[in-house]
Amino acid sequence: MIVTKSWLNEWIDLEGISTKELADTFNAIGLEVDRIHEYRVPAKIVFGKVLECEKHPDADKLNICQVDIGSCVRQIVCGASNVRAGLHVVVATIGAVMPSGLAIKPVKLRGVDSEGMICSASEIGLPDLGKGIMELDESIGSFLLGQEVNENPLFNDDLIEIELTANRGDCLSIRGVARDLSAAFDRPVKEYEQTDNDEKRGIGRILSLTHEKDLDVNLRYKAIDLKALVLPFVVKLRLGQIEESRKSDIEAMTLYVTHATGVILRAYRHDFFTKDDEPMAKIVLGEDENGYACIKTQEGQIASIVGIIQKDESKVTKNEGIVLLEASYIPPDIISKKMAEKKIESGPMFYKTSRGSEPELNGGLSYCIDLIESNSVSSTFSGSIELSTSFREKNVIVTKQEIDEIIGANIDKIVITKILKNLGFDVSKSSVDKFVISIPQFRHDITNKQDIVEEIVRMVGIDNIPSKPFLLKEENRLEDNYFEYKKRSVFRHRCAQSGFFESVHFVFDEKKILESYGFETTKKELELLNPIVQTLDTLRPTLLTGLLKAASSNIKNGYASVRLFEIGSVFTPTREESYKMSFVFSGDKENENLANSGKPEKVDFAFFVQKIADVVGDIELREYRTKHTLSHTYQSAEVLLNNTVIGELFRVHPEVENAYDLYRTYMCELDLHKIPYALKTAQQRSKYQASFRDLSIIMPKDMSYERVKDVIHTHARKEVVRFYPVDKYSDESLGDNISLSLRFVLQSDEKTLEEEDITAAMDSILDALNKKLGIGLR
Repeated sequence: MIVTKSWLNEWIDLEGISTKELADTFNAIGLEVDRIHEYRVPAKIVFGKVLECEKHPDADKLNICQVDIGSCVRQIVCGASNVRAGLHVVVATIGAVMPSGLAIKPVKLRGVDSEGMICSASEIGLPDLGKGIMELDESIGSFLLGQEVNENPLFNDDLIEIELTANRGDCLSIRGVARDLSAAFDRPVKEYEQTDNDEKRGIGRILSLTHEKDLDVNLRYKAIDLKALVLPFVVKLRLGQIEESRKSDIEAMTLYVTHATGVILRAYRHDFFTKDDEPMAKIVLGEDENGYACIKTQEGQIASIVGIIQKDESKVTKNEGIVLLEASYIPPDIISKKMAEKKIESGPMFYKTSRGSEPELNGGLSYCIDLIESNSVSSTFSGSIELSTSFREKNVIVTKQEIDEIIGANIDKIVITKILKNLGFDVSKSSVDKFVISIPQFRHDITNKQDIVEEIVRMVGIDNIPSKPFLLKEENRLEDNYFEYKKRSVFRHRCAQSGFFESVHFVFDEKKILESYGFETTKKELELLNPIVQTLDTLRPTLLTGLLKAASSNIKNGYASVRLFEIGSVFTPTREESYKMSFVFSGDKENENLANSGKPEKVDFAFFVQKIADVVGDIELREYRTKHTLSHTYQSAEVLLNNTVIGELFRVHPEVENAYDLYRTYMCELDLHKIPYALKTAQQRSKYQASFRDLSIIMPKDMSYERVKDVIHTHARKEVVRFYPVDKYSDESLGDNISLSLRFVLQSDEKTLEEEDITAAMDSILDALNKKLGIGLR
């Protein structure tokens, strides 16, 4: 759909609205702008009038014209065939630079001086309107001779082409587009004032209309005695801008009115429907052989198929004689469905009718007749002949609350009412809290409350509605026990992947053994009344003793390396149940192979800690003494994850190892519910290079690493990402001290660290260690 700003301004006041704002508004309300073209006539091109026109003495196709350009009269040699005295024209004066780059200078043409150029439309950057120069008339508005052409809005205009969706047939006219702008800008559409130009002669004397059967078609006819019709310049210009043309002036006029109003108009020869020179034309509405509604003569000769095509035989070819003007409307769904069933040749109007044309026929007919009469000496027959079917009004009922809920925002009721009224909807039947909306016939695409809300959103603007996240709520049908099961299953797989084998035991254990190692057992009043056997006479408070027995059995069966885990229930003395995850690693680190020459090393503390970290994550250890006596006095620790104590890790006491016939053995027991199990949260990492620095510090042998770590954590600068011990050394020269080497990783989120930044960070750590602990560099 092509519109121009000046043409739109005839239907809605666009004062103060720029073309950019207009285009942005179109895009915002769903009328997508495909392209914008500016018409800008260069300076020094003015309005003029040809006073005299004589043939050139030495050239048959040239004329010597005396042209009044307001300030003076210029002699201009012109080769246009339509130049003549009395014609208002556009003149490029001396010094003007044409859009083509041609500079206007005084010249001699076949020996005759010429000072300027009388222009055609294409020569000043307008659409090509055919051969010859422009013939201006009063349709362009008032102007003065010598006034620059670019001061007139028709010659200083902007063309906007809109890409419409198939359901927006109501916007296939200037008036329809103006109606949407009316709602967007809250400015009224300028309604066309119909004038009464009817003559005393009634249309009933020359025309009758009959129909063979009831068809869903609306028709309205007017008759005009056409004489001396001259197509006004503005009609020619705008048809050129929308890239349309017709063979006859009356067809061009109806096309112009159809594009302006949206009403489908056709012009017929009166004598096409008469017989033997009778004065009465008889039109019959019927069906053709394919079932299409058609206009035909009494003899059955088809003049047109309603909404699709007009036959050439019935078209008006002269600018005189009696002409029948027809305005028609046919529902778009009917014509589209029919065309899908039986495809036939279609004309240029089919696009508009198949998407929905303007059903208010009288306004389009009256607009057309006024335009014809103002540009001719024609006379109109009084009255009209029409055939119409009743329009079944559609109503949509929606509450203010429903509108707000669908939109997700509170829109003022007054704003909603204004939008709907400006779009042509009738809301007069609405109540305080309910909108009763009558849908106009031209909006066949509106069928439900969601469509109404979409219209409101279009005009309010999606950018003006606060954004809210889409929320899809569904009741969680999974209970906590499922997630606990899932967690246990995941950690079972992790343990297996780290080389441990699962061991499963009864939830019962031997009370005497447990108490001998210092574990609290079930209170006497809550003990089992009828145990299976005497060695399973209480609910187990730990998984450790069961794993020790399993490890001992495997060693006795000839295994040199035993790696077991269990995830299961344990119970407090009051029989409160919880889940724990326990590990045992005894004997060789690995199986015998070529790499270790058949003599694998025994498992050690560091190796076992790494295996537990592979299952649980980035753990830390802290000095700790267990409450039971299974652990080695000097090789036990608390296990921390994210600064939370989750369990304990230790070497089995040598006496216990001997009692169970075990090699060097390590064990770990963790509270499963304290181990996090959730979605991983992504954290931003620095894109700058990390730097590494090692510090070797001298510290007393009896000083714990925990104290050193706490001081560094407290006083390290933000550039220190992490640190960890890499070596420990002692000899006689150090006496009661040891050398501890720490590796620091430094990195910044803002830049690549320079040497002075790294040095400053290390100095602050050394200074803190010296002041707090009295230790320093080796």
